[in-house]
Amino acid sequence: MNIGSLLPRHARYRPRHPAFVCGEQRFSYAEFNAYVNRLANALLASGLRKGDKMATLLPNCTPLMAAYWAAAKTGIIIVPCSPLLQDSGLATLLRDSDTLLVLADSSFTGTLQRIRGDLPAIRSERFILIGDEGHQHPDFRSYADFLDGASEDNPPDAGLKDDDVYNIMYSSGTTGAPKGIVHTHYIRAMYCTIFGACWRMTPESVVLHAGSIVFNGAMLDLMPWMYLGGTYILHKAFDPEAVIADIAKEKVTHIVMVPSQIIAILNSPSFDPRQLESLEMIHNVGAPLHLEYKHRLNEQLPGRFYELYGLTEGFMTVLDKHDAIRKVGSVGVPPPFLEMRIVNEQGEECAVGEIGEICGKGPMLTPGYYKRPDLTEKAIVDGWLYTGDAGYVDEEGYLFLVDRLKDMIISGGVNVYPKDIEEVIIRHPDINEVAVFGVADEKWGEVPVAAVIPRPGAVLDTAALVDWTNSRVDAKFQRIADVLIMDALPRNVAGKVLKREMREQYKGKT
Repeated sequence: MNIGSLLPRHARYRPRHPAFVCGEQRFSYAEFNAYVNRLANALLASGLRKGDKMATLLPNCTPLMAAYWAAAKTGIIIVPCSPLLQDSGLATLLRDSDTLLVLADSSFTGTLQRIRGDLPAIRSERFILIGDEGHQHPDFRSYADFLDGASEDNPPDAGLKDDDVYNIMYSSGTTGAPKGIVHTHYIRAMYCTIFGACWRMTPESVVLHAGSIVFNGAMLDLMPWMYLGGTYILHKAFDPEAVIADIAKEKVTHIVMVPSQIIAILNSPSFDPRQLESLEMIHNVGAPLHLEYKHRLNEQLPGRFYELYGLTEGFMTVLDKHDAIRKVGSVGVPPPFLEMRIVNEQGEECAVGEIGEICGKGPMLTPGYYKRPDLTEKAIVDGWLYTGDAGYVDEEGYLFLVDRLKDMIISGGVNVYPKDIEEVIIRHPDINEVAVFGVADEKWGEVPVAAVIPRPGAVLDTAALVDWTNSRVDAKFQRIADVLIMDALPRNVAGKVLKREMREQYKGKT
């Protein structure tokens, strides 16, 4: 199950088939394999070996895609970092992951200069900058210089096995305790085969991806694409009009988007179902799409809508396009080889329609959190992943989500953890207590809002508190949208804060 064997396989047997498109760059499989080989051989020449960690700090671009497949060939473990991370969060993540080399866009030169003193394990020549500024910066190495002289031949066989680690995906912007989710070559091979079948993809499929590929949701179409040897079109940034135009121009068959992107396309002045006729799949991931938009999709582009509920840890359910109307509101059933059960607080399986915690198991399940056996033992019990999410199944076993037990906020498809934001706000000198919760947002799906109790005698300016907080959080997606000032936080008899009540009170305020 060595996924690094896929690209050379297609380069040999389908060398001229269109493989990858990003902006003006278009590669056949033979050309893309040669491009990836240069990066793979350069990484090996830098001294990295199988099991060493390489981090990326890149927007969507050809070098980022190449880094995924260079890692797959060499056994170097890739750690994709969100470009939204700010200094403290990035430094913590790079240290926690034991990263030895960073591939970064040159726009992050200042960031890397500020944090390099906190990263003694990374030598100066292993900070690689991609972009024009990288050629001129004396402290770091440019990508062109890094690749100079590297061979286009396949690198030496890394002797990879099923349980060798391929990547570490971090759950979101982090503070003091980041959570790295480990995926092996075997797990990613399961993404290739299981999702390739679920999406009915073929070697003639054309995938378009306009969201950031540093997040695990991108693997839903990225892995099946490479497995089958189709064509992958990567947009550098999401633009609804550009997506619509490319679907029509390139005859795109498969697309994965988060709700905010689907909504933007449906509301675009360029939206015309005739422009999107080539699509065989419109896939929603990251958060449930509001029913209003599901109905619009199923009416105007029937027989195409898929929805996935899942965790980066490796359990998913899929609502198939043929069930999209019959089971509207559901997030589907586990794919083949995956199992699901809903359990109550005593660990007993719930009856049909009874709400409980969603648990799952299967071949895509992570072996654990990087260097956090304590968290792994809590999340995975007897082979079952306890998701922390609440739901129920109907008489046919279809899953319906009810609430997120962990109070996680999903904003623009990115997981945002309230505690990370709360730890920042509580440092404000005028704040006594704080609780962060998510509220619905037309553009992002959800955005964080902070409920605060001021210290006695303090007079809070909510706009100033928003600015203060947003200048200190680790990542841009952790920025709060508003502040709700309260006399006391609502709690149950056990003392647990009731965020649902705060959400209702905030709705009344707005």
